[in-house]
Amino acid sequence: MREECGIIGVYGVESASELAHVGLHALQHRGQESAGIVASDGSEIQSVKGLGLLSEAIDASDLQDLPGHLAIGHTRYSTTGSKRVQNIQPLVIEYSEGIVAVGHNGNLSNAKELRNRYQSKGAIFQTSSDSELIVHLLADPDWEPGSDPLAEALRRVEGAYSLVMMDSDQLIAARDPHGFRPLSLGRLDDGYMVASETCAFDLLEADEVREIEPGEIVRINENGVTSSRIVEKSRCKPAMCIFEYIYFARPDSIMGGQSVHATRLKLGEKLAENHPVDADLVTSVPDSGNSAALGYARASGIPPDSGFIRNHYVGRTFITPAEEARASKVKIKLNVVKDVVEGQRVIVVDDSIVRGTTSRERIHTLREVGAEEVHLRISAPPIRCPCYFGIDFAHEDELIAANRSVEEIRDFLGVDTLGYQTLEGLMESVPGCGENYCRACFTGDYPVEVEQDMHKYALEAQRG
Repeated sequence: MREECGIIGVYGVESASELAHVGLHALQHRGQESAGIVASDGSEIQSVKGLGLLSEAIDASDLQDLPGHLAIGHTRYSTTGSKRVQNIQPLVIEYSEGIVAVGHNGNLSNAKELRNRYQSKGAIFQTSSDSELIVHLLADPDWEPGSDPLAEALRRVEGAYSLVMMDSDQLIAARDPHGFRPLSLGRLDDGYMVASETCAFDLLEADEVREIEPGEIVRINENGVTSSRIVEKSRCKPAMCIFEYIYFARPDSIMGGQSVHATRLKLGEKLAENHPVDADLVTSVPDSGNSAALGYARASGIPPDSGFIRNHYVGRTFITPAEEARASKVKIKLNVVKDVVEGQRVIVVDDSIVRGTTSRERIHTLREVGAEEVHLRISAPPIRCPCYFGIDFAHEDELIAANRSVEEIRDFLGVDTLGYQTLEGLMESVPGCGENYCRACFTGDYPVEVEQDMHKYALEAQRG
C-alpha cells in the first residue's frame, strides 16, 4: 500500500517543537522513512530533518535549536517521490510573500498535469514530491486582488490532502473537500494543536475540539482560531479513506466520534457472523488484527489466544517501501507460539491481503509448527483496485484479488478456508453513513477522476 503520513502542528505554547516531537511519536505508525520538525519564534523559522524513524532522524538535543511557540512536524512514507533527503517534509520554501513550511498527508491525483504546466513555464522544482506543487500554486501571481491565495491554490489541486502549514507567526491546517485523510483540532493548555489522529492529543494531554471538516481551512494565530472554506459545504462530498478504520489508524484514536478499536471489534463480529467455522482458538496477526480477532472470538464463543508474537522493533511490513525489505521483515517480524497452535484448529484474523506473499509466509509458518487446520478471516473486503489518494497499493497486476477468485486465493495461501469481510458488513461497522467513505480499492468507483499513469515515481520519471 502507498501508506500515508503523520502530520502535527502546535501553536501558542512554549517549546512547541518539543511537544511536536512527542506528538510525532504517536504518529510514527503512519510513516517510517523520514521525519522533520519546523519551528518559529515569531521572527525566524528553523528546521531539523532526517531519514529513518523519528528516533533516528531527530535527536532530542536537536530541538534546542528550534525555539518558539509554533511548530509543525511530519513523519513520512513516500506516496509520490522516492526516499531522498530533498523529499523530507515539512518542506520549507521561500517565495515572494516570505517563508512557508508545508507538511502533507495524501496524494494529489492531478500532480503530473500541474507539474508539466509549471515546468513548461520555466518553474524549478527542488523535490520529486507532489507536495511542492502546493507552494508553486500558492506563489502564482495571477490571483485576484483580495482573494485568499491558499484557497485559490487548493481549488486547483485534486485528490487527497490534509495539510499543516506555517509561516513565522501562524499555524494553518487544511483538508481536501472529500476529507480523504483525517485531521483534527485540539486544545493544548493556552494553545492549540492539530494532528492526523487524536492519539497524539492523548499523549500530550490535549483535548480534542473537533475534526477539521472536508473543504475547510483553519488558521491559528494571535487572534485565535478562524475558519474559511476551500469550497462551500454544499459542494463537499465526504469520502474519507475507509482503510483508516481497517488498518492505518491506531486503535485508541477517535474518528467519527467512535474509537477505531470499537469499529474493528464490529468488523470481527461481522466476520464471525458471515464466516463461522469450527475451531479451537482465534488468533490475530498483530497488531492491526488484534481488535477484529477479539470481536470474532466474542461473537463466535471460540477462545482467543496469542498464536503470534510480534517483534516491535521491526517496522510495519505493509508500508516498507522496497519489496526486498518487506520480504525479509516478514520472517523476523512475527514468531509463532508453538505451544499455542500445535495440533490445533486455528482461526487467524488479519486486516487485509494485498499481494498475498506476506500472508502465505505466515500460513506456511503455522503449518511448520504443527497447526492442524488454518482458517483465515480478513476484516476488509478483497482489494481489487489501486489507490491514487495516498496508499501504496501495488499496481493492479500485483493485487492478489484483482484477477483471482476467493477459492484461487485460498489455494495460493494454503489455508483450509478463507473468508473476507463483505462490503455490507464493512459499511455497517463504520460510524455514520457508509456512503461518506472512499471504497475505491474494493469497488473501483473513484470519488474523483485520476491520472491513470500516476504512480509513486511518476514525477521523477520526467527528470530523464
